[in-house]
Amino acid sequence: MPLSLLDKDGDPPPPPSTTKTAANIIMDKTTNATNASIENIDGAGSDTDFVLVPFVETKIMKKNGQEEEESSSVITPATSTSSSPELPPSTPHHDVDDVPSCFDELNDTLATATVLGQDDASIAWVAPASQKSLRTHNPIRAIVDPIMSSSIKSGVERGDGKDQISLALGDPTAYGNMPPCPAIVSAITRAVQSPSTMAAGYVNACGTPEARAAIAKHHTNLMKKNVSASLASAHRVSPEDVIVASGASGALELALTALLDEDSVLLVPRPGFPLYQVIAESHGASVVHYDLLPDQRWECDLNHMEGIILGEKIKKEKSSSSNDSSNNKKNNVVRGIVVNNPSNPTGAVYSEEHLMQIVELAEKYQVPIVADEIYGDMTFEGKVFHPMASVAAKLGCNVPIITASGLGKQYLVPGWRLGWIVFNDNHHGAIQEVKKGAQRLAQVVLGSSHLAQVAIPAVLDPTEESDLVPTLLWKRNLYSTIEMQAKLLCALLNECHGLDVIFPEGAMYAMVRIEVDKFDDSIVDDVSFMKLLLEEENVVVLP
Repeated sequence: MPLSLLDKDGDPPPPPSTTKTAANIIMDKTTNATNASIENIDGAGSDTDFVLVPFVETKIMKKNGQEEEESSSVITPATSTSSSPELPPSTPHHDVDDVPSCFDELNDTLATATVLGQDDASIAWVAPASQKSLRTHNPIRAIVDPIMSSSIKSGVERGDGKDQISLALGDPTAYGNMPPCPAIVSAITRAVQSPSTMAAGYVNACGTPEARAAIAKHHTNLMKKNVSASLASAHRVSPEDVIVASGASGALELALTALLDEDSVLLVPRPGFPLYQVIAESHGASVVHYDLLPDQRWECDLNHMEGIILGEKIKKEKSSSSNDSSNNKKNNVVRGIVVNNPSNPTGAVYSEEHLMQIVELAEKYQVPIVADEIYGDMTFEGKVFHPMASVAAKLGCNVPIITASGLGKQYLVPGWRLGWIVFNDNHHGAIQEVKKGAQRLAQVVLGSSHLAQVAIPAVLDPTEESDLVPTLLWKRNLYSTIEMQAKLLCALLNECHGLDVIFPEGAMYAMVRIEVDKFDDSIVDDVSFMKLLLEEENVVVLP
C-alpha cells in the first residue's frame, strides 16, 4: 500500500496488484506524528472505449392540451464525422410534411398537433458528450468513492468518538501549520496595493515576460550547478523555451497534448502519479507502465522499459506491413517516457548515474523524455537532485527533455496553480514542432493568473539580496521539517505489524508495503486494508 508525506495535486493511479501495495504519507506537524495521506501508485491502463449513442423521444401535444407519447427510441448518430469518425453525421431535422415513413401512423396526429406551444412538432434530444471527455477517467475514483460515500466523519455520529482523519489529502497547507513562503505572499501583497503593478490585465498566453525570464534563468542556474560553465552557457534556457501553466498538472497537460496523438504510446512509471495516464488516455493515446524496483531504491527497471519500446516497435512494423488498412496504426509508436524525480509516490531521488542510463536508453530509441520535477531539490540526507536536462547536456545533448515544474510544492502554494514547462531540445531540433504546438495550445487556456505570476520572479530571481537570503533559509527550514517528520513517521510505521516501509529520499512521500500474509483473511490487498482502516479507525487512506 502506498503512504504520503505531503502530496501532489492529483489522484492515485489505477488499483495495485494483490501481491504488492504501497501508500503515500503526508505528515502533519501539528500532531507531531502521523497525519498520512495515501495515494495509489500502481495499476495498469484501461482498454475500455466509450461510444455514446443517444436516443430521441417523440412527444406529441394535441390541441386540447393532452399529451400523447410515441416512444420511438430512434437512434441518433454522432454530431460530426470529425469528432466521431466511426459514426455518420446527425440526421437533419424534418418539417411535419417530411416526417420519415417510420412515423406514417402519426401523420394524422402531427397534422393537427401543437407541440409545447410551438407550431411544429418538437423532438426531445440529448447532446452527446465528446469522445475525449468519455475517455477521461481516473480509475482510483471508481474504487475510493463507493467506499467513502458510506463513511461518517463525526466520531459522535459513529458512537466511538473517533473523528475522521484523512491521510489522503494532497495539500501540504491543509492543516495550517505550514504557511507559504513569505516572499511569495509579500510579492502578491505589493502587487495588489500598487495601482501600477496590480497585474489586473491580460498577458501573453505563454506567461508574463518577467515570469518566463525568471524561470529560464532559474533552469539555466540549475544547469550551471551540474555541468561546466561552458556547457551551461551553450545550453542556456531562453524565455521562449518556457510556457507558464496552471500548476505542474496544467504544464503536463500542455506538454502531453502537444506530444501525443491517438494510438501513440506513452511510457509511465509504476507505481506513479496517475495524471500521466489520465491525460494520455483522454487524447486516445495508450499508456504502458514500466516498473520501478523497490529493492533498488525504486529505480526504473531499464530492462522492462527497453522491452516495452521494442515490443511497441515490433507491433508498429507488423501493423505497417499488414495489407489490412484498418490495422495500420501509423501513430502506434512510443512518443515519450515520463520520469518523475524526486518521485511521487515512492520518495525516490535518482542518482546521476541512473539518470544517465535512462537518457542513453532514450537516445538509443530516439524517444523524448518528459521530466516531472515538481519537487525539485526537496531531498533528504545529502541526496542531490540532478535535473534531467543537465544530465542530457552532459551526455552531448542528444535527447530532448521536456521539463514540468512549478512553485506549488517547494514553496507551499499548490492552490495558486503556478507551474511551467521548459523545452530543452537536442542538436537536431527534435521537439521544435512540439514546442510550437504547446504554444498554440496555451492560447486555449491562457495560462496562469497574471497576479499569481508575480510570485515567480519574487522567489526564482529576486532583485534584492535581502529577498534572496530569507527565502533560502525558509526553504532549508521547510525541507528540514519534512525530513524530520519523515523519520518519525517511518520509524513508527516500521513498528506496526504487517507494514514494511522504504524510507524516502525526498519529496513528500513514503512507500509502505502491506504484507497481506501477516493478516487474517479479511485483508487480501490494499483496497481491503483501506476499507477496514476506515471502518475501524475512521482513518482515510488511498489504495
